[in-house]
Amino acid sequence: MKQSLNISSIFPAHLFWDVRMDKLDAQRDKNFIIPRALYASDSLTFKVDIQKLENIYTHSEITDALKNTTELISNEVCRLVAERYHIELFQRFSHDNRERKLAARLKK
Repeated sequence: MKQSLNISSIFPAHLFWDVRMDKLDAQRDKNFIIPRALYASDSLTFKVDIQKLENIYTHSEITDALKNTTELISNEVCRLVAERYHIELFQRFSHDNRERKLAARLKK
């Protein structure tokens, strides 16, 4: 990883609306920066968004941060990351409970 990165020159400010970007350290704050960088990503912007992260972080650092974040990262982004890195699909949100409850209700 490069020393002394200016995060505000890489990522749009609106993704970091609640912090001073000039105080972020790419290594120390990677578990905050990585999910925020993909917060608004979708299938149309994902390739550009993920490439910015890949210029700073390893695939492992990216996936670990996404798997453990409390940020509201979409399952679509998780799927795109899993496909890009050829890893097992992971999700931030599960609809299993809702689907099980619906199936149970339909059986009655």
